[in-house]
Amino acid sequence: MPDLLIELFSEEIPARMQARAAEDLKKRVTDGLVEAGLTYAGAAALSTPRRLTLAVDGLLAESPTIREERKGPKVGAPDKAIEGFLRGAGLSREQLEERETPKGAVYFAMIEKPGRPAAEIIAEVLEDCIRNFPWPKSMRWGAGALRWVRPLHSILCILSDEAGASVVDLDIDGIKSGNTTRGHRFMAPDEITVIGFDDYAAKLKRAHVVLDARERAEAIWQEAANQAFANGLEVVEDKGLLAEVAGLVEWPVVLMGAIDEEFLALPPEVLQTSMKEHQKFFSVKNPKTGRIEKFITVANRETADNGATILAGNQKVLSARLADAKFFWENDLRTAKSEAGMSVWVENLGNVTFHNKLGTQAARIDRIAALAREIAPVVGADEDLAEQAARVAKADLSSEMVYEFPELQGLMGRYYAEAAGLPSAVANACQQHYSPLGPGDDVPSEPVSVAVALADKLDTLTGFWAIDEKPTGSKDPFALRRAALGVIRLVLENDVRMSLNLVFGKAAEITGKREGASGEAFADVNDLLSFFHDRLKVFLRDQGIRHDVIDACIAMDGNDDLTLLVKRARALENFLKTEDGENLLQGFKRANNILSQAEEKDGVEYSYGADRKFAEDDSEKALFDALEAGGAAISPAIAAEDFAAAMRGMAALRAPIDAFFEAVQVNADSEVVRRNRLNLLSQIRAVCGQVADLTKVEG
Repeated sequence: MPDLLIELFSEEIPARMQARAAEDLKKRVTDGLVEAGLTYAGAAALSTPRRLTLAVDGLLAESPTIREERKGPKVGAPDKAIEGFLRGAGLSREQLEERETPKGAVYFAMIEKPGRPAAEIIAEVLEDCIRNFPWPKSMRWGAGALRWVRPLHSILCILSDEAGASVVDLDIDGIKSGNTTRGHRFMAPDEITVIGFDDYAAKLKRAHVVLDARERAEAIWQEAANQAFANGLEVVEDKGLLAEVAGLVEWPVVLMGAIDEEFLALPPEVLQTSMKEHQKFFSVKNPKTGRIEKFITVANRETADNGATILAGNQKVLSARLADAKFFWENDLRTAKSEAGMSVWVENLGNVTFHNKLGTQAARIDRIAALAREIAPVVGADEDLAEQAARVAKADLSSEMVYEFPELQGLMGRYYAEAAGLPSAVANACQQHYSPLGPGDDVPSEPVSVAVALADKLDTLTGFWAIDEKPTGSKDPFALRRAALGVIRLVLENDVRMSLNLVFGKAAEITGKREGASGEAFADVNDLLSFFHDRLKVFLRDQGIRHDVIDACIAMDGNDDLTLLVKRARALENFLKTEDGENLLQGFKRANNILSQAEEKDGVEYSYGADRKFAEDDSEKALFDALEAGGAAISPAIAAEDFAAAMRGMAALRAPIDAFFEAVQVNADSEVVRRNRLNLLSQIRAVCGQVADLTKVEG
């Protein structure tokens, strides 16, 4: 069984596209081969800046012969119908077979499709793949019609086995396939002839090309860490940058350079961001001080001077970049320390539109400040500090540094608030109020930060809900799902107790007043709580809580208090995992089903009137006693929000309910006894229903 090697050699492929392109090549080629009948043992795709490579092992030498029986028209059918069937089958009339069927004599065709050599199939599949490759962006060059991400220079395509290697013939717009590739652009640019993947990978390594992106990344990180350690420093980890840099070089050469002394006083985040965004440099910090002192750059070649010239050029460009950052930083600090302070930036935000239906950024800050003041007592924050923090939290959006590096918003706000002499709680809220931005992001815990973070996200949600800009399907242009998840995590991880409905109403009221509306235009937030419940289900499902358990708890009063809701759901989830919980659920469902059917049949509601004196069986009497004791235990436990105790009260009902159903027929001959027992079932539903709506629990 031969092995297949494909390489598409081109000008430099953008780093961000390489991994996806390698996977696309693998999927499109292997899918095409399998569809044509060529199975294989394994496949691997690799990429460098100049090449996409696919190695397929254990490929069939040819596709199998396929025999297919096809049923045709009836014997005696019109000639046109028979001729059409013959054309589709590629046969003559003499090759048809007549068979008797329950519906009469029918023509059958036995169609045989002979297998084809692997090379023939590969050529077709690869040409289709190249001509229809899904690059995010592509280009044409010269006079040809072929489109590729960058000009395509050569196609290596060979089949190899014990007998040797053969080229799969292919010609795409004058680019003919062959068995050659080229090494490193500068260090080994000559042609290399290969006979298989192992030979290909080994010769490329000797020609200064590391084929595997993961191997390049590991080599870069290891060498960078070693150089930093030798200087008593450490590299700031950045997996995204590492992957990108590994896609920029075929032969990584790690070099460490120094940052001019005049820039070392810049905030480390400014240095790191500037070097990453503009130069693709790694930051190297002093672990004792946290200060960024050096940088790591990765060259694509070895040089006679061991990279000295490359480093000198990089340091010159870096100094120019950092001079700009230093200018922005010093200007911003002067503004923050001035008499007017950060209020100058807030005033400037009056000229920045947040949304044409929700006003300017300055108007939004007013709303967030008012809402933060309302939320502050709920989260244990000082109202004045919460309002002050909300008023300056977004001021840095007007600063020169954030204009240059938007990703530093919030962080720079903290630096500027500290420079302005504002309280530490206010400065921290400037940085933390955007959090959490994602599932892995830390959640603020300082009360002032929590108040402002909640106000920020709730203003966004109620505002966009009010103007009917809600998420639809996969579209969520204003990141409202992320905002809702942020509120959920802030509330749950800080054990915040508040009514979301009340907060929605207050936010809508503030929005209406600030925008000069009557209030009605901003009050339509009725289904916002349902949106929160949907996001909560996703959040809790990832933590192992079933959706039906959450639904059972959402059906209860107080479902806009997320902390209470989750507390109830966790207790119910744990209870249902026990034997008592499983059996009680079955008993409850049996009782509810019998009761619901009887109520529908009789047209009455059996919700009261069960009397112990009509009990005929000892198990019936025992159930009366158990329900009375259970109600006495469960009700105060629910009132005290001690859901574990409530579940213990539920567990005590399991045995009496089981015994009742084993010993008693609910639909007794006596109508009095029947009604009494149905009312007893109603008591089961009522007592258990204090904990959650168990009708919504599956099973």
